[in-house]
Amino acid sequence: MNFLNQLLRGIAFIPALVNGIEGLFGGKSGVEKKDAAMSFLESALATVDAVAAREIVDPDKFKNGVSKIIDGTVECLNASTWSKGSPQSATVTPQQ
Repeated sequence: MNFLNQLLRGIAFIPALVNGIEGLFGGKSGVEKKDAAMSFLESALATVDAVAAREIVDPDKFKNGVSKIIDGTVECLNASTWSKGSPQSATVTPQQ
């Protein structure tokens, strides 16, 4: 799979991932939830395979970029009715 397909696949998956992580780890800190999302996303997309195929030549920059996408997704979701769905819903704080 080429890099662009890998990236787009990851981006499309992030809103559902963030929503699921929030449901599972709602009481945890934003950092803990983001770490869980990053870990799950890396596994799901098999980033290691892309690195081995030389499609991602700088894995740290790739992870940093995905991290920023997760922060942006959280910001968008927190600004929407998603975060106001129930009194129990806690907003997620993006990791800085």
